[in-house]
Amino acid sequence: MGLLRNRGLTDDERARVPPGQHVVRDFPVLHAASIARTPPAQWTFRVWGLVETELTWDYGEFRALPTVSQTCDIHCVTTWTKLDTSWTGVAMSWLLDQVRPLPSVTHVIAHAEEGYTANLPLSAIQDDDVMLAYRFDGAELTAEHGGPLRLLVPKLYFWKSAKWLRGIEFVDRDQPGYWERLGYSNTADPWQEERYGF
Repeated sequence: MGLLRNRGLTDDERARVPPGQHVVRDFPVLHAASIARTPPAQWTFRVWGLVETELTWDYGEFRALPTVSQTCDIHCVTTWTKLDTSWTGVAMSWLLDQVRPLPSVTHVIAHAEEGYTANLPLSAIQDDDVMLAYRFDGAELTAEHGGPLRLLVPKLYFWKSAKWLRGIEFVDRDQPGYWERLGYSNTADPWQEERYGF
């Protein structure tokens, strides 16, 4: 089925689609609970845990931080892939430079609205393409897609790119997140089809 649904792709595009995935032109909306809609005046973003400097920004302060843009492919565990997506936000590499994780850090926990969490090894967020994204395809990121801020980790299945992000915690041990506790893969590599189980 995936092969049939991927007809019409160039060889380059086909090579960018992980096993078991099919390309979509739209941007499907999937989430576990209700759509979070926090007014900017009540929104903050916090970074804490095993870091030299804990930081908190309100909405205006965060939007004044250095900005980067990138184009990347994204892959959902439900088998869709969207090619050439465009994002703008704050580079995770910049954030890491500001907070300076301690040597004991092995993982980060992305904290989102309604108690949702996603866990990642520190190495996963050290990639150059990881960002805290607030614009998509030239427009403000909508609440349906995780606005005002979502984590973007393009190399992993998209549930690791937590929507409605409110904080990043640096820790010295793994702590499975919402979907991982429900049986999803802890590592979530689309190229290895790591969809379920540890």
